Amino acid sequence: MTAQIDALVAQAEKAAGEGRWAEAERLWGDVAKAAPDHGLALHRLGIHAFQRGAYQEAEAALARACTLIPQDPMVALMLANARRELGQIEGEFAALQLALSADAYFYPALLAKGALYERQGRLKLAAVTYRNVLKIAPPEEHWPPSLAPNLSRAAKLFSDYQEAFAITLFDAVGGAGGLSGQWQEAISIMSGQTKPYHADCNQLHVPRLPAIPFYDPKDFAWVPAIEAQTAAITEELKGALERQQDAFQPYIAYQPGDPVNQWAELNHSQRWSSLSLWRGGERDEANLAACPKTAVALEEVEMAEIGGLCPNAMFSALAPHTEIPPHHGETNARLVVHLPLVVPNNCFYRVGFEQRRWEVGKVLIFDDTLEHMARNDSDELRVVLIFDVWNPLLSKEERALVQTLTQTARQFAME
Repeated sequence: MTAQIDALVAQAEKAAGEGRWAEAERLWGDVAKAAPDHGLALHRLGIHAFQRGAYQEAEAALARACTLIPQDPMVALMLANARRELGQIEGEFAALQLALSADAYFYPALLAKGALYERQGRLKLAAVTYRNVLKIAPPEEHWPPSLAPNLSRAAKLFSDYQEAFAITLFDAVGGAGGLSGQWQEAISIMSGQTKPYHADCNQLHVPRLPAIPFYDPKDFAWVPAIEAQTAAITEELKGALERQQDAFQPYIAYQPGDPVNQWAELNHSQRWSSLSLWRGGERDEANLAACPKTAVALEEVEMAEIGGLCPNAMFSALAPHTEIPPHHGETNARLVVHLPLVVPNNCFYRVGFEQRRWEVGKVLIFDDTLEHMARNDSDELRVVLIFDVWNPLLSKEERALVQTLTQTARQFAME
């Protein structure tokens, strides 16, 4: 008897796979007659009945299937669908709970639960449920076509919920106008609109240093002197561009076979290029000689000295309509400085939560181990002088530790 049933199951699956729905349903009926407690047959018969619009018949078959194979969340989800069509709200909810009891991460059932709340007008509960769906669903580019419209709707409703929540929080404290960036960010995180930004170092991470996006230039004694040299540095930049534009090389230059991740569009591209003055702690004598005033200005700066990593100094050119994608730097033992030289309109820079616009001659000092990105939405080239300095929160003894650790790490890697 078992062999006969197995043969019927195989025939039914084959017929369904080839689109012969009526034949498949008949064969599943034969299985159910021979084995009334065959859970798979009841499940398939329920699906066929649902597709025919026979929702009462589908509900009966699927309810029986759920008692036989309660560990399969898809069966319970189909039961919920049948009960939804029958208007059995409590029964639909019970079936969805059964599906999630079988697999708490079965997001199609959680998505259906959110939709049930939405139909009931319980929009906040729906939004919170959709939030959980979006946490466990695959990335948008991998959404199943059958679920993509509902997932898009879920994302939109949750986004609206976040915005309404943020507005409510801002209203409770008198509006955003009187709040510092720190507390605006706190509300953005609390409402779920943004995530907390933490230092993520590619090399050395110094624990317990605060994750400060932008530092106050007033706290750095060398800032006025280099800002005063903006015009002279810009003239040397323009001279370098006129003399040897090909000296600007793609800043992103991975070797074949290296994973490029978010850098695919900029890899070996002149859309983001640089003219190095210092690179990984090594001087570029030719470029420094061609830009003597810039070289002197940098000598007055307390540049970080971390062998194999710092100092770095370069003219960084970002082409029109180009974005540098979000990324993280090497170590929070140093900070990165931008001295804006050529800045068209429609350019901005983000570090963590904070967005800034470059202003010619006014430095930005930031922790590049926080996620950061840049955009030039103008029709013109944007150029800044970039260099790195010690994190002022490190003592001299701690700086020496940084140097020892990084030197030892390089030696260890080369042995």
